[in-house]
Formats: sequence, structure tokens, C-alpha cells
Amino acid sequence: MPYLGGEEAQRELRRALSNPHVQADPARYRGAVLRVIRLMAQGADVSGLFPEMVKAGAVPDVVQKKLVSFYVRAQAPRQPQLALLAVNSLRKDCAHPSPAVRGLALRTMCGLRMPGIQEYLQQPLVSGLRDKASYVRRAAVLGCAKMVKMQGDCEVDGALVNELYSLLRDQDPIVVVNCLRALEEILKKEGGVVINKPIAHHLLNRMPDLDQWGQSEVLTFLLRYKPRSEDELFDILNLLDGYLKSSSPSVVMAATKLFLVLAREYPDVQADVLVRVKGPLLSACTSESRELCFTALCHVRQILRSLPGHFSSHYKKFFCSYSEPHYIKCQKMEVLCELVNDENVQQVLEELKGYCTDVSVELAQGAIFAIANIARTYTEQCVGILTELLGLQQEHITSAVVRAFRDLAWLCPQCTDAVCQALPGCEDTIQDSEGKQALVWLLGTHGEKIPNAPYVLEDFVENVRSESFPAVKMELLTALLRLFLARPAECQDTLGRLLYFCIEEEQDMAVRDRGLFYYRLLQAGVEEVKRVLCSPKSDPSLGLLGDQSKQPVNAWALEFNTLATVYGRERWALAATQQPVEPSYSCSPAAGSRSRDTESLVSEGDKEVLEVPPDAPVSEGNKELLKAHPDAGSLSLIPDVSLSAEEFEKIWLSLDTSCQLCLPWCGPVHADTIQTALRVVHIQTIAMSRAGAQPWKAYLSAQDDSGCLFLTELLLQAADSELQVSVKQNEAKPEALQSFISALRTVLEAVAGLES
Repeated sequence: MPYLGGEEAQRELRRALSNPHVQADPARYRGAVLRVIRLMAQGADVSGLFPEMVKAGAVPDVVQKKLVSFYVRAQAPRQPQLALLAVNSLRKDCAHPSPAVRGLALRTMCGLRMPGIQEYLQQPLVSGLRDKASYVRRAAVLGCAKMVKMQGDCEVDGALVNELYSLLRDQDPIVVVNCLRALEEILKKEGGVVINKPIAHHLLNRMPDLDQWGQSEVLTFLLRYKPRSEDELFDILNLLDGYLKSSSPSVVMAATKLFLVLAREYPDVQADVLVRVKGPLLSACTSESRELCFTALCHVRQILRSLPGHFSSHYKKFFCSYSEPHYIKCQKMEVLCELVNDENVQQVLEELKGYCTDVSVELAQGAIFAIANIARTYTEQCVGILTELLGLQQEHITSAVVRAFRDLAWLCPQCTDAVCQALPGCEDTIQDSEGKQALVWLLGTHGEKIPNAPYVLEDFVENVRSESFPAVKMELLTALLRLFLARPAECQDTLGRLLYFCIEEEQDMAVRDRGLFYYRLLQAGVEEVKRVLCSPKSDPSLGLLGDQSKQPVNAWALEFNTLATVYGRERWALAATQQPVEPSYSCSPAAGSRSRDTESLVSEGDKEVLEVPPDAPVSEGNKELLKAHPDAGSLSLIPDVSLSAEEFEKIWLSLDTSCQLCLPWCGPVHADTIQTALRVVHIQTIAMSRAGAQPWKAYLSAQDDSGCLFLTELLLQAADSELQVSVKQNEAKPEALQSFISALRTVLEAVAGLES
């Protein structure tokens, strides 16, 4: 048996695909093609079979054509020259009598990611847009978006856009939705597809013909239309009323968002819509799909910002199930905290108490913090439950309870006495840094109400050498000094030993500086210590600030049914700005079309005549250079920057130098080698001195995909000296500048090494 993907296996497959007897038997021929696809799916390199596979696509069998289409789209980037053979065959299939073959040919051609494919696509796509078969029109519409995306920054064909707008009235509903998505992609820089009154009303009338995916898409696009009158607004809302009861959650959410946005001036209508969407949201919260459940819970929390207690009568729907993942349970506990009222507080607290003993440490601590959150309103019941949990003597439970007690003592002064009574004995169980800090803070701030507070802190001081958390040591310093002001006789010796250790023996500089500060503060007198350290022990106003105030629906209506609800506004804004840039496959015109015999350029104070040599052919040495030094770094430079010498001069004189560096250079300068190498990384030559000129100068320009312009001057005073590089930038982008300099340095160092 030949090795998987080896040369012997490829030779065997090539013989099978070229065998006339195999080609005469459709079943055997398809079987050979299937073997190639199977090897490709397993990771084998089967690009050497490209000619035979292209020939295998010229058969009447539609299934075999689909297999060959899959192969060609995957292997075309590896064989761009041979892919032209497939293009000719596919163009013939675009005129095939069968609509399935015509549509498949269009899909395949639009999936060929290789330079120069656009000129072969235009005529078949225009014919496909006017095809009688709806399947072909669907493929052609999506193919238009792919073609424009491959063209990169080229100007969009207005006739193509008009053709797509006219197809919005196509009889096939899928063609209509595909046109919306294609226009949105094509017109992205202009703000996307325009929805005017005729288009909006037409889409509303076509809604019953669309499937659930199409309905949700159309509802999203209708957000761009603003009704011109109140009557028109309510006519639209009446047409969309039935979609609030759809069986598809995506349609319900899209319709809800459209209602909320259109009725922004009618709060009563918005409230009524949120009441009606309660049922679908509750159904989604109990869905078997974890993704749908989590998204629905995020939207429930968003609604509760404007309608507190909106789901209070259905609080049991948010009780956690044993089989649910951790992130869903956490969301449900957050919702339960917002749904608590006088009628259900006992049931909710009992449910949360059960979660506190869960095997998951994160879930147990989350439940404890949820109870502490409810304690701001129902203090006595919650503190009683938290005190009971201390009796379990579980390290993670005790730590979380003490941290909750610290927050309660700060936000709710009325529960301070109960907290102080529950603290004795906790110090033996807590091992983590957060728990120790919370306990030490409580002992120092409210130590006058805890009888054994000085002795617990003394135990911490005795073991301070083995304490691994610097934050605990600093908290211990502050707490002991505070307690010293309230109970000096019991804390004086302990405080002295701790200060001595922190100043003389402690290695952590932050702890040592804190100890020195307190030592000098004590030297200034007790009254000065009280003035600095005796701050308020609680601040109930912070609890009011922490509670989310009631927000108007319009504050988040535009974020409804988007990922901003799931991730949060700030996180999603950050993620949306870091989308990866996809490569374009447009063939830019040769740089030589913009070359000039002579260019005049004003330098820093005088004028000098510089010459730009014509584009030279790539020599063998330069070919090695191009292979060894491709476009490096994360910077994405635009291949074609149309910047004249006059524009360069004007911009250059108006900018300050962003970076200067010197590179070693040996021998004379060969302009053709430098210009060819710079063109590889999309750096254009504006002007360059004649060969042998001293000093030798060159002026370069480049622009990244965000519009940032890089202007560069190369200066070589004499042969066998340093090449001085000065770079100016029209926008302050340090990271982009660093990447550009790295790419430029790589090219210049490579050229210097090649010429030497």
C-alpha cells in the first residue's frame, strides 16, 4: 500500500485519473476523485494532481463537478498558473444548460483566491445576475461581494451597485436577502446599503416570504429607516407585531430591537414590548442550547436595568440546574440578586445557600458574594446565613464570607456588631491572601469591638517571616497601627516588633517603605497619626453608588441583540477595533507607470535635481533577495500609493522627524536593486539621485491600511560610510512606526549585504 500522500500514492492516482478506461466508467472515475479529496482532507499535498483534477471536472456528473470544485478552490493558491486552466473550463460551465452547473461554476470561480481573477469574473457574474434560475442569481449576488472584496481599494463599479439594488425586487426571497448582504459589504466604506421609504416598505411586504434567517436579517437592516410620520411609524409596528411571537429567538430579538428603536419617543410602547418579549426570553433561558441560554440571560440583565423586578414573578426560572456550566450559573445568580423582593427573599436565599457548598470553589464563592449583595437590603437574614457558613470550617468558604463581611461592614454600618461577633476563630482557617487581608482589615478597623483582636494580630506578627504575600504584610502594618490608637497597651510591643522586622529584615521594598512611613509618622506624634489614619470606618453612600440606577430604555436600545450585550460595551468596542485585516488580491499597476525622468524636490533649505531611474527587471540576485526578505512585521502597507513629488515636498516640509537611524554601508549604491527590493514591501520611490552622485539621496513614501503616511529620506554622504535614514509620520502611531522601520531596515540591510 503506498504511503499516505507520498509520491507513489500521487503517481498511482495520476495514472488512475489519466486512464481512459477509468474515465469511461463514471463510478470508477468518481472513486478516483474521491480518493484525492480524501487525501487532501487528511493533510496530504495533492497539488501535483491539479491538471488531472481540472480535466476530471469536465464531465456531466454534477456530483463529480462538486468534488472537483472543492479541490480547485483549495489548491488554486498553490498553483496560480495552472488555475487558469480551471478558469477556462468554469467559464464554459457558466453557459451550461443546467442551472445547478451554472451556479456551481460561479461559486467556484468566486472562491479562487488568486491575483488577476477579477477580470475573468465580471462577465459571468453580470450574466448570472440576469439568469432565469434563482439558484444562479443567488450565487452571482454573493459572488459580486467576493469580487469587490478581492479588488481591495479599487473603485466600486456603479453599474454593479445599481444592478444589485434592482435585484432587491427579485421574486426569490433568498436573492433579496443576499442582495442586502452583498450591498452592505460592497458599500461598507460609504456606510452600507441605503434603506429609503420604497425599499423599506417593499421589504416589509416581503417579510412573510422569507425564512427565519432572512427575516432577522431584514429586521436588522430596517433599523436604518426612520419613518416620516407617526401614522407611518405605527403602521410599520402593526405589520411587525406578529414577529414578536415567532418561534425563532433570533426573529423575536430582532423585532424587539426594531420596536425599541422606532418607538424611542414612546416609552409606553417600549415597556409594552418588553412585557410581551418576557415569554420568549424565559423560554430561551431554559433552552438546552447553552449559548442561547447565556445570551438570553445577558439580555434579561439588560432589561432589568430599566425595569427592575420585571421578571420577579418568574424567579424560579433562574434557579440553577446541576448540569449547567459555571458561566450560566453565575449569570443566573446575578439575575436572582436583582429579582429579590419581600415575597421571594426567603426562597432565593435558601437556593443561594445551597450553592455555597457546591464542589466548584468559584461557584460557591460566587453564591456567597450574591448573598452579601442581597444583604444590603435584607441584612439580618443574610448575615445569619453567612455566619452559619463559617461553621463549616471550609477554607474557601470562610475566606469568601470574611471578604463579604468586610464589604458589609464598610457599606452597611448597622451590621458591624453582628460581623464582629462572628469573626473569632476565622483566623485558623483562612490561607489565601484576599481572605487574610479582609480579616486583618476588620480586626484593625473594628478591633475595639472584638475582644481577642490584638492577640490574633499578634499571631500574624509572629508568623510574618513565613508570610508570602506582601499585601498581607502592608495590611497588617496599617491594621495594627490603627488598633494601637484604640488599645495601645495591648498593641505597643507587637507594633514595635512588626516595625523592626519591616524596616530591618523585610526584602520587599513596598513593605519596607510602608514601615518607614509609619515609623516616622509615630515620631511626629499620636495626634498626627490619628489625623492620617483615623478615616471613616464605613461609607453607606458607596452602596448607593454601587447599585445600578434605573436607566432609560433608549440608553441601551441600540445595543440590544448585539454582542455588546454579551461582552459589555467597553469590551466589545475594544474587540471590534481589533478585527483582522483580510488580504486583497487586486493586481496593482506597475510602479513604472508612475516613474519620471526628473523630479524637483526642496530639501531642508535648498533645491536639488534628483533622478528616479526607471524600473529595472528583477535579476537573479534580486530574486533571491525577494525570497529571503518578504514583507515583515505586523504592518500592512498599501501596494499602490499615488503621491506626487509636489505633494511629497509639501507634506515633508510640514512634518517633524519621527525617527532617525544610521546603517553601515559599503560600496556604491545600485539604484535598481534598492528600488526593486523596496517595491516588494510596498515602499514607493518618489525621487532618487543619479548613480555615483555624492551625496546620494533618495525619498520614499509608504502608507498603511489605516491611512498613516510614512515619508523617508535616505542620505549617503560618501561611499563606504553610514547610510542616514530619516522617517516622518503624519500620525503619531509608535507601534506602526516601529514596524515600518523594522521592514525598511530589513530591506536595506539585505541590499547592503547583497551588493557587498
